Amino acid sequence: MRWMLTGCCGLALISLSVAINSSYQVKQRPRFYGVKTGSSVVFTCNSEPDVPGRAEWYKANQYDAPWEEWTLMQKNQRINFQNKSRIQNAFLLISNLQPDDSAVYFCKINGTPGPGSQLQAAKPIDPSQAQYRTNMKDGLIVLQGLMVAVCLAALLMRKQKLQEKNDSFYEEPDIDHIYQGLEIDTCGGGLYEELSVYAQAEGAEAPWE
Repeated sequence: MRWMLTGCCGLALISLSVAINSSYQVKQRPRFYGVKTGSSVVFTCNSEPDVPGRAEWYKANQYDAPWEEWTLMQKNQRINFQNKSRIQNAFLLISNLQPDDSAVYFCKINGTPGPGSQLQAAKPIDPSQAQYRTNMKDGLIVLQGLMVAVCLAALLMRKQKLQEKNDSFYEEPDIDHIYQGLEIDTCGGGLYEELSVYAQAEGAEAPWE
């Protein structure tokens, strides 16, 4: 009888715990941090309604990353946890931020995950370096424009030379220039007059007659 009562009480406690876990929501603040490297940030995690429990913090590359890719945060020199009310490790503190700290941090209370908080840690911008890079980009753009102009000019000149060469090839020859200096030998007289010398007299007999 006692064992039966103990079992019933255990089932009742489990059912109550499941009902409590399924009836509360985990919230995180803030939802986004954009800070410089070397700074410190604090994330907080709580449940509504407030229930006792232990918070676990995870790190992921993006919001929609599967939970298998989440990395459990461990306490070290730069990472620390603090309790709040009835929730252990409700605060996540990260100091001396580095660029690889940029990620999405999820909080779980009694196995229920929160919506996540994104952290973006960027190096401070040096105005002189930024201006130098801007000038370099502008110079490269101008140089590229000049190179394109030179290439186009070279192509146009080559095309013009080919056109002139083709025009000179198909030009009609100068007949007067070709026959200049050529003279017909007239043997000192008219052409037809000279031929009459070689003509035979009418009535002359042929050699075979």
